Amino acid sequence: MVRWLLLAIKGKYGFGHGFKGGGFSYEQRFSLVNVKLKWAKDGALDSVVAGERDLKAACILVSIISSVPRCCLPVYHISRCRGQLGLPNDIKISTFMRRYPSVFDEFHSRPAISGDILDRLRKLLMLTKHRTLPLQTVDQLRWDMGLPYDYHHSLIPYFPELFILVRLPDDRVGVTLQSWDDSLWQCHSWRRMLPSSKEMNVLEMEPWPFQSDSQGAEWLEEWQRLPYTSPYSDASNLDSRTDVSEKRIVGVFHELLHLTILKKTERQNVSNLLKPLALPQKFTKVFERHPGIFYISKKSDTQTVVLREAYDRNQLMKKHPLADIRERYSRMMRKGLLDRSKGLYKQHTGASGTHDLLSNAGGRYNSGIKSEGESDDSLLSEYESDDDAHT
Repeated sequence: MVRWLLLAIKGKYGFGHGFKGGGFSYEQRFSLVNVKLKWAKDGALDSVVAGERDLKAACILVSIISSVPRCCLPVYHISRCRGQLGLPNDIKISTFMRRYPSVFDEFHSRPAISGDILDRLRKLLMLTKHRTLPLQTVDQLRWDMGLPYDYHHSLIPYFPELFILVRLPDDRVGVTLQSWDDSLWQCHSWRRMLPSSKEMNVLEMEPWPFQSDSQGAEWLEEWQRLPYTSPYSDASNLDSRTDVSEKRIVGVFHELLHLTILKKTERQNVSNLLKPLALPQKFTKVFERHPGIFYISKKSDTQTVVLREAYDRNQLMKKHPLADIRERYSRMMRKGLLDRSKGLYKQHTGASGTHDLLSNAGGRYNSGIKSEGESDDSLLSEYESDDDAHT
């Protein structure tokens, strides 16, 4: 036991009238006994703790998997919850679940991916010099090409015979096409030719007002006669300063826009394609030089390149099924915006009534209600997935 002795040093006025130049002084009379007890291992209690770790992780995984329809989830989805499991960093979640086959069942299944989407991604990679693109570059074209948002998880790993993820020299992750497919390399420009044609010597250009004069018409006719190099062929022998090279660049973007759902993409989306597509500097100048093929819209605070031939005024000539789906969503959004402006949604008091009930309760439940900007994703983003930890 430690005891402390309090000594009062009296000042001029003593305790009753305050202290002047005085205070308290502490003097330790006893100290702790410096005894170090030896730690003894208790195997029984250790087993309780060790068993609890795996049990906790397994129960959390069961809870996560059972919360979705059909009680099954891709491993990459489960990996986002890694931080909640308390597992060591050197143990993959898939490895942990394989330890307990009586609880978890692993099976391999390919997602229901349209062959059209696969072909689009394959042809995009075939346009590149080494059949490889960084994932960041593909991300920029993801919406336009109709790829799934998480294509690098839900598409690429399920088709190893087609795609493989690689580490690029700049330490970024890229996707590579495993093999060339001769059945895909025929471009849209070639399909305009007769089936018996072996070579394409003309890339059609729609007339444009300035081409109506004799000089413009002469230039157009001369340009049409230039030899055409397929965007899927090797163009390393072409001089980038020649009109033949420029025609090849026009063909590349003509084909690229045909690979998109709405035959358009933002100009900035192609800015990172210079090296992969083996293009010269300032290659996007072809958009301005060939307004009969490309139209540049400056709406929505950006520049969007549109393929003219794909549209009849503001309507697509040939619609992809995904374009119809997006159009239906657009109509729903316009209708909702119009109905809201008319005050129709004010008649639905269900949600507002609940909000009023909570407000009248003195704000006791406010701390449990998430704001509009909050979501569970912001919490899950704090946890490192298996893929991120081992790439």
